[in-house]
Amino acid sequence: MRIKKNDIVKMIAGKDRGKTGKVLRVLPKDRKAVVEGLNVVKKHTRPKREGEKGQRVEIPRGVTVSNMALVCPKCGKTSRIGYKTTGKIKVRICKKCGSEI
Repeated sequence: MRIKKNDIVKMIAGKDRGKTGKVLRVLPKDRKAVVEGLNVVKKHTRPKREGEKGQRVEIPRGVTVSNMALVCPKCGKTSRIGYKTTGKIKVRICKKCGSEI
């Protein structure tokens, strides 16, 4: 997958279209990524002990990688990702400005 943990991505489809966030976790088997503050759902939790109250907790859920675009840290634009090999090292590059990500 071309998107990694700690990348800044922008949603290009779905209910959060246009919003940006940081990738918290990548789920390569499902082709999804969990993004901070995007695709947030409310989960109801039961009280653990007597006298406690139940709560509604907001949790970010996974988003399909095809619905997001990487924001280049150098030029600040959404861009596709290319690869360049230097020796034995494979490096991701921005298709718009050509800088390493």
